[in-house]
Amino acid sequence: MSLTFVEHAPLKPHNTFGVAVSARWFTTLSELADLPALIASAPYREGPVLFLGGGSNVLFTRDYPGLVVKLALSGVGKIAEDETSVVVEAAAGEPWHSFVQRTLAEGWYGLENLSLIPGTIGAAPIQNIGAYGVEVKDTLTEVVCADLDNGGAPLTLANADCRFGYRDSVFKREAAGRLLVTAVRFRLSKTPQLKTGYGDIAGELSRMGVTTPTPRDVADAVIRIRQSKLPDPARLGNAGSFFKNPIVDAAAAALLLERFPALPHYPAGDGRVKLAAGWLIDNAGLKGHRVGDAAVHERQALVLVNHGGASGQQIRALAATVQDAVRERYGVLLEPEPVVL
Repeated sequence: MSLTFVEHAPLKPHNTFGVAVSARWFTTLSELADLPALIASAPYREGPVLFLGGGSNVLFTRDYPGLVVKLALSGVGKIAEDETSVVVEAAAGEPWHSFVQRTLAEGWYGLENLSLIPGTIGAAPIQNIGAYGVEVKDTLTEVVCADLDNGGAPLTLANADCRFGYRDSVFKREAAGRLLVTAVRFRLSKTPQLKTGYGDIAGELSRMGVTTPTPRDVADAVIRIRQSKLPDPARLGNAGSFFKNPIVDAAAAALLLERFPALPHYPAGDGRVKLAAGWLIDNAGLKGHRVGDAAVHERQALVLVNHGGASGQQIRALAATVQDAVRERYGVLLEPEPVVL
């Protein structure tokens, strides 16, 4: 067994908010063969247990009272291929952005719009990460899991079994705490099928002087856009977009658009409408709002940041202030994206 358990381990290096908390116990799982020993260990049995990837979608509000397991399973490989596509499997601990860039280098396309999203492969299906008109579910074929309630027995879920929704999946609901994502499989195209109509991708390509874009060009445009709007967690603590874009019914959307015609909105299926949370926060006057070291980012109102010394409780209090202001002005409840512990 290669597991090492560290007592009272600092978690500041393991969460992109940079919140200074600790875990009662901490270990790193680098080999799937060690999972049975992990499940049999005293820290695991005593609980609670938190599996952590890149720590880019979590807000710790206090010390964690149990075991934190850093998921560091690695490996990327092609497992199937035909004339038009390949199926690629990536282990849960692989960094997401590095994986996307590798697929582009190999000539496997479909993930370019998801460049520069922080976190790991294992978190991608849980959150059904998405950006610029693309979601993980669009190319994902299967999720390989370990059933923690059955000694870590392997279990593979097809795309439909994952019950993907907007920033949602079965892994956040019925399977939460039971199924551990260990690898994800994607079917990627050998032929570019570009999606440049969402956000400012077309405008950024134009500014780059690109008239006939490739998937690499689209990825570069997305990277440039994200870097211009979103702070680097290595320099300014954050977890990316803190709030989901709210989805309302058509009648509620119509009333809001009567009052606020400039409110960006998009079809969300079933007659519902997705609203731009960043616009709602910005126009509620909260962009750049700061309380101590917790702040709404000055360039992107969707992002809450830690200027160095903010606690998780202070960031959570700021989030509540934003929610209250938006609800009072627009009658819309914003839902956090990160898991708040």
